Amino acid sequence: MATELPPRPVSTSLAHRLAIVASEYHEQYVDGLIRSARRELETIAPAATLDVFRVPGSFEIALGVDRVAALQEPDAILAFGVIFDGETLHATLIAEAVTASLLQTSIRHALPVLHEILVVKTHEQARARCLDEKLNRGVEAARATVRMLGALAEVAVRKK
Repeated sequence: MATELPPRPVSTSLAHRLAIVASEYHEQYVDGLIRSARRELETIAPAATLDVFRVPGSFEIALGVDRVAALQEPDAILAFGVIFDGETLHATLIAEAVTASLLQTSIRHALPVLHEILVVKTHEQARARCLDEKLNRGVEAARATVRMLGALAEVAVRKK
């Protein structure tokens, strides 16, 4: 596990259209990710618009992201969910399926999809990643979003 957040990227003044697709399950933690991402984006992408779409659970994030990509056409999507790893393979199966789907949606739509479907073992781990400032994955996703949008813009500028 990383012990600190990546550095804050150079801010963008572009009016990017961003979306969050987030699970309603484990709402306390997922809401922490949303709040943290929103705050960070207000600082590093102040002209961006951000729409939040809620789905029942982490498994449903896959379809939610695909539909938001197709119908809303945002510049990037941040996917937020929390899965507690239990005694069965249920958490692993959900996490693997959602991960594969998010990758396919990203490629199919040529769209950054930032994956923050967190698999944790304890509430302490969830708090550290969703509510605390030091390792907050909402902040990390916001920073990665701005970096990825910048990287894709650079690719477009350099095209032959």
